[in-house]
Amino acid sequence: MVNDLATRRPVRQFWASTIGKKIVMAVTGALLLAFVFAHMIGNLKTFLGADDLNHYAHWLRTIGEPVLPYAWFLWIQRVVLLVALVLHVTAAVQLVRRDRKARPVPYVHRRPVRATFAVRTMRWGGATLALFVVWHILDFTVGTVNRDFVPGDPYHNLVADFRVWWVNLIYLAALAMLGLHIQHGFASAARTLGVTSARRERAIKLLGNATAVVIAGGYALVPVAIMTGLVD
Repeated sequence: MVNDLATRRPVRQFWASTIGKKIVMAVTGALLLAFVFAHMIGNLKTFLGADDLNHYAHWLRTIGEPVLPYAWFLWIQRVVLLVALVLHVTAAVQLVRRDRKARPVPYVHRRPVRATFAVRTMRWGGATLALFVVWHILDFTVGTVNRDFVPGDPYHNLVADFRVWWVNLIYLAALAMLGLHIQHGFASAARTLGVTSARRERAIKLLGNATAVVIAGGYALVPVAIMTGLVD
């Protein structure tokens, strides 16, 4: 019992500290970014046609059969991503509250702060992305908001969904928020994990910008191609 308490105490102290929460945000952010990139690669199979995209989706559900249960990989993935997302959002909210509590009264004379648009939109942009994740699940996983949803046919669901103009607006707006979130979060996570030299920070900033453009642009290709008739 004593050993258990001794083991839990450092974990609680780590989570209670500001740097601990920032490290959790950085690590979970990196995990979520890896998933977003892999998911983007899968989405781009849309350009190879219905057979390729549907075969890829079927493969994800049947990895390991018949030894392992159906869709085991997807369920493990969903649980890990859900835990990472909850930790990421919880740490972010607690850090914001801690920052406001430390300075409840704003400064009378504010110095001008040169904050980028990505920094200024980080908090409400993150909330927007969280709502979009719920919408995305209802749209392509559950199918309740996709009026022409066909279970087991992701290609059809993509084409049917992105033919609706306002659905495209929702997704493109969310992708813009995602790009801004990645742009700022990439550099912030690097500083948290110890990248402090000016030379490395410049390289990290360039890499973060490139990653944001590639991911947001890669995702945007599919709805734009369907909306313009390049994919049918």
